[in-house]
Amino acid sequence: MSETILKVEDLKTSFMTSSGEVQAVRGVSFEVHKGEILGIVGESGSGKSVTSMSILRLLADTARIKNGKIEFEGTDLTKVSDKQMREIRGQKIAMVFQDPMSSLNPLIPVGKQVAEMIHVHHPDMKRDELQAATLELFREVRIPEAEKRLKSYPHEFSGGMRQRVMIAMALITKPEILIADEPTTALDVTVQKQVLDLIRKLQQDMGTSVILITHDLGVVRQYADRINVMYAGRIVESALARELLEHPRHAYTRALMKSIPGLHAKGSPLYTIPGLPPNMMQEPCGCSFRPRNTLGNPELCLTDREPELVEISPGHSVQNCPGCLAGNQ
Repeated sequence: MSETILKVEDLKTSFMTSSGEVQAVRGVSFEVHKGEILGIVGESGSGKSVTSMSILRLLADTARIKNGKIEFEGTDLTKVSDKQMREIRGQKIAMVFQDPMSSLNPLIPVGKQVAEMIHVHHPDMKRDELQAATLELFREVRIPEAEKRLKSYPHEFSGGMRQRVMIAMALITKPEILIADEPTTALDVTVQKQVLDLIRKLQQDMGTSVILITHDLGVVRQYADRINVMYAGRIVESALARELLEHPRHAYTRALMKSIPGLHAKGSPLYTIPGLPPNMMQEPCGCSFRPRNTLGNPELCLTDREPELVEISPGHSVQNCPGCLAGNQ
């Protein structure tokens, strides 16, 4: 097994609201290995993005990391100072957000924004050197007519091109970990593939570890080495990508796979998971997926305690809820 570069243990993150505490992440543990792509998949509200924001300590003022360790290069990121965290954030762990338009200043040319970011990390660079470095980055992320586009404004770029700019900015310091949070949101299928192919190529060329966060299991099935499936703030199943896709055990994982349009026979009705994710302001009692479980046996789901994540075969772990494990072929 390759070297572990990031280790998250029993992470619990909550939001304190006027209506009460929202338990967004509830005891998540996982590892990221050097040079791999780890996919984290689940519906909106499953805790994927909050997990990534907790790693970088980019949480809102109302959020609190209530428990757990986030160990990077032997250092617990939950305990370092704000100054130390700023040195790690961007330098060693970078992030590509899901909405590039909101991350770019609409009043400043894109090339200038990238150059300013380079200048932050390389303050001794002269203007000509900054422009040359920016141009090289544009070409590295395959922005067509790169020299001409340096002077373009964000609104003159397509969604896919703006996402390429954000990837370029994230790669300025050649980080050891790149967190890509829904990097293909609002992009058409062709552009999605281009962006994901770009992330994979850069990951292979630079040896960067990637945490790929998405709600679409169809995306990670093509790019991830390992996959964590999240539901209601917890990991319900984790395995090597091929193992998980060929032998999904948890009812939620099977439901996500059944929801992939491309796996349906032509003309057959599309499968959708009924209902909505649970209200995270209420302390779950038993299996959180029980009300929506149509592929297992909800009558067998735990009601007196929450299921635990257990290893059922080397590298393959799943929550031990009898109702969610029922119905496996």
